[in-house]
Amino acid sequence: MAVKLKTGDKAPDFSLQGDDGKVYTIRDLGGKVVLYFYPKDNTSGCTKEAIGFSQLVDRFAEKGYKIVGVSPDSIISHKKFIEKHNLKILLLSDPDKKVAESYGAYGEKVMYGKKTFGIIRSTFVIEDGVIKEAFYNVKVDGHCEMVYKKL
Repeated sequence: MAVKLKTGDKAPDFSLQGDDGKVYTIRDLGGKVVLYFYPKDNTSGCTKEAIGFSQLVDRFAEKGYKIVGVSPDSIISHKKFIEKHNLKILLLSDPDKKVAESYGAYGEKVMYGKKTFGIIRSTFVIEDGVIKEAFYNVKVDGHCEMVYKKL
């Protein structure tokens, strides 16, 4: 059975490379983080979500939050994605999907009526290493604004 994190759980730590070449742990990201997992760079839903978070990055920052996206894509892919869409968020690479799995953001899902394994679009609001909010099976439309309103 897949992990499902909830409010009050400790955020699983990790060590992942960012699009800037640096390696990040949960502590390195600071006290307040919106960590979201998405399936693939440059796909329609993922692009819409990344642009949505980028458009709100300053509003999140006013409340002390850093927005960080995680996918299995390579750093090279992340850099192209950021450049192509003028993204203003940090993207981390989780090529073996182990971090996604530890957050319950990887597992069985249904796509187009078929069961498959993959990234489950999920978002976590983390404060001082503790899950404040966990959203699984996220629908992209209106999601970024909804997360902001929850802060």
